Parts: sequence; structure tokens; C-alpha cells
Amino acid sequence: MTSLIILAILVALVFWVISIFNNLVKLKNRFQNAFAQIEVQLKRRYDLIPNLVETAKAYMAHERDTLEAVINARNAALAGLKVAANNPGDAGAINALAGAEGALQSAMSRLNVVMEAYPDLKANQNMMQLSEELTSTENRVAFARQAFNDGVTDYNSYKQSFPPVIFAASFGHAADAKLLEFADSAAIQAAPKVSF
Repeated sequence: MTSLIILAILVALVFWVISIFNNLVKLKNRFQNAFAQIEVQLKRRYDLIPNLVETAKAYMAHERDTLEAVINARNAALAGLKVAANNPGDAGAINALAGAEGALQSAMSRLNVVMEAYPDLKANQNMMQLSEELTSTENRVAFARQAFNDGVTDYNSYKQSFPPVIFAASFGHAADAKLLEFADSAAIQAAPKVSF
């Protein structure tokens, strides 16, 4: 009888440890999937930017440096996204992506300021359509980033709580996942406004 009780306790402990492992995996997969949604929206935005620059080139021939800065920032952000997509739990990759996104946002802001001097460009039908698509994509990026950050918070909270904290490192969940934050807190609060 005593051996049955001990066996039942051992079986219960094994199932308890298995449930901790499964919850860690589930929460990690959830935030990785959320990052995949960010990746989809950022790629869409990165695809729109060259079209925007090409449309602007016809009107802004002597603003070549500004246009090149936007393309270079876009390429750096795309490279950062590729690295982060390979391991969304890597804090260094997420920090690099956030920095590249900040540089891209800065370049796009400079482009917007320069474009204010070109009313014909602002009235261009292609430019208005690209502006609308870019604004819509920015909103989607903000929602996807919020879902990712929620997933990361849930994963880190569970992993750091007791008793999962005892087993997390041995199950391959030693490092905390990193939130995707931008240097400018206003960029976190609202999607960037793009006006042409």
C-alpha cells in the first residue's frame, strides 16, 4: 500500500514537471508566432518604401541624399529583421532591430519634412496611395508589436515564477526573451504618422 502511494506521488510529480515543460514551450511558441506577425508587417512596409522613394525621385531630384538615407535605413532594418526572425528570443537581435527601426523612422521623418516643400508630390495619386498603405501598415506593426510584447511578458513571467524557475534552465529556457521597444517612447504609444 505504501509503495502504491509513493508510486502515485512520483507519477503526479512527473506529470507536474511535464506540464511545466509544456507550458514553457507553449508560451515560447506564442511569442515566436507573434514575432512572425511583426515580420510580415515589417516586410510589407519595407516593400512599400522603395516605391515611395521612386515616386518621390521624380519630384525631388536634388534631394538625393535624403532618398538614399531612407533606402539605406530600410536595408539596415531589413537585415536586422532577418537576424531577429531567426531567433526572436535573442535580446541582442531584438535590440539591433529596434535600433534599425529607430534609424528608419528618423530617415522617414526627414523625408517627410523635405517632401513638405513639394506640393505637387503631395498631390500625386501614387504618393497618396502609398501614404495610405504605409499608415495602415504602421498600425498593423503597432498591433503586432503589442501582441509580441504581451507574449514575451507572459513567457518571462511564467518562466520566472515558482516552481517553473526551478526547471526552466534545465529545459533550455535560461534566458529571458526581450521586449521589442523603440528608443522614442512616443513611437511606442502611437503609430508614426506619415503625411505627404
